[in-house]
Amino acid sequence: MQYNKVLWDYGSDILTSPGMQFEKTLVQHGDMSVYDHSVFVAERCVAVARKWPGRVDMRRLVRGALLHDYFLYDWHEDDDSHRLHGYTHAIRALRNAKRDFGIGEIEEDMIRCHMFPLNISCCPRTTEGRILCFVDKVCATYETARGFKAALKRRVLGHGTD
Repeated sequence: MQYNKVLWDYGSDILTSPGMQFEKTLVQHGDMSVYDHSVFVAERCVAVARKWPGRVDMRRLVRGALLHDYFLYDWHEDDDSHRLHGYTHAIRALRNAKRDFGIGEIEEDMIRCHMFPLNISCCPRTTEGRILCFVDKVCATYETARGFKAALKRRVLGHGTD
């Protein structure tokens, strides 16, 4: 995979970390891994930030975007602790990101609040957090729709048992 130069410049330590490598084994939306989703979101955040009318801390944006889903478990497993994944994974991702990377306030806001409005009590306070919140929703919708389209195509064409 070829990375956007900005992602590599600001997040190479995250991208090559054991936790992120583990994310390659976890499915996020459709057939996309958590790792690929995080990279996709970070790339799209950079694209939005380049057109943003105000100041954006690109380093913090990249790092927060890469770590926003750093929850490090398979939420598809039948486990009571995963039952409310949509509501709880941001806090777990934040805890893991603090432990592994020593993040700052902007990244914390981004990770903790990226599930707004599902988590209505946590609205992003920073520009970087607002960008991530919006971009994550767009990317997740695209990934999920792409997965549904692929499953439908397999059924219609008789490939696979989905």
